[in-house]
Amino acid sequence: MRSEPIDWVVLAVAVCLSLAGLSVLSSFGDGGESGFFSRQLVWLSLSLVVFFIAVYTDWRFMRGTRAAFGIYLVALVLLGLVVVVGKVVHGAQSWFDFGSFSFQPVEFAKLALIVVLAKYFTRRHIEIARVRHVVVSGLYALVLIALLFLQPDFGSAVIVGLVWFALVLCAGMSRLHIAGVLAVGSLSFVFLWFFVFTPQQHARIETFVRPLADVRGAGYNALQSVIAVGSGEVWGKGVGYGTQSRLRFLPEYETDFVFAAFAEEWGFIGSVLLFILFGMLVWRVLAAARVGETNFESLFAYGVAALLVAHFSVNVGMNIGLLPVTGVTLPFLSYGGSHLIVEFLSLGMVVGMRRRARASRSLPDADIPGVG
Repeated sequence: MRSEPIDWVVLAVAVCLSLAGLSVLSSFGDGGESGFFSRQLVWLSLSLVVFFIAVYTDWRFMRGTRAAFGIYLVALVLLGLVVVVGKVVHGAQSWFDFGSFSFQPVEFAKLALIVVLAKYFTRRHIEIARVRHVVVSGLYALVLIALLFLQPDFGSAVIVGLVWFALVLCAGMSRLHIAGVLAVGSLSFVFLWFFVFTPQQHARIETFVRPLADVRGAGYNALQSVIAVGSGEVWGKGVGYGTQSRLRFLPEYETDFVFAAFAEEWGFIGSVLLFILFGMLVWRVLAAARVGETNFESLFAYGVAALLVAHFSVNVGMNIGLLPVTGVTLPFLSYGGSHLIVEFLSLGMVVGMRRRARASRSLPDADIPGVG
């Protein structure tokens, strides 16, 4: 079996997106609280190492039930432990604190869910018309969602639900079942609103419905984000000249509202370029899904694409006032090592699976979109 080349486009685009995030962090110097830039640079370096390790790893062992379910169980244990001994940040007990660094297990749990669902649907996708497969696969996601609500982490719970829904669609769920899932989702939201959501989550959703009702309280973050995005206008204010973020009117500029900080400095043109780069990345992942060696590799790649699109859509949506503020990170741009390492790991796995599929099938380059 001949060695196949790495899809360098995936790596190049991911690095470009990460550098865009670093450009925002660099605007705030490198001392004290603003040491985000140097720490993120370390995380990016580690993520690149993880990417190449993943590319050259044979992931076929995950096709086995024990491996896939074992990864899922580890994710459940970590999410359970963080509820008991985790560090509370912004009202959510979501982090393991190791002193010099912290780890957020939910990022690994999202990837674990993709693995176990890809395994589950590998042999059952032709039977997806049976409602029990929709229910059983939904239980995998529901257990994670329940643990996330205990933290509470509503934003990650939404992402988990979207990833499950996307994979069920890719597996071939019928229109009747889609309607049923949407109905159940609506009823679940009503239940969560009255019996599960915290007052803070109520305030965020109410602020989304009535954005100007409490601009000095619950609606402050969303309002400042929209102002920052709009103030960038066409060409932006320039790197280091974003007043909303530099003067700290915009909260959490390094994580939840990094898109608003970026749009203020780079403007509409920079934001369009960001969308193009992200679209290229997702397209390459989908291209890998179409040439998967087996159904498992294809479904895994679809799951990774769904995860990236869900994070990007929810984060940008809340930054421009189209969605409630949920604390979801922007892939590759937001500060933090947990999500960045998992994102590069998932891309490395997709690229590694694609290399093996191409080598085993001996496909000419012309048969794979965008590869020459």
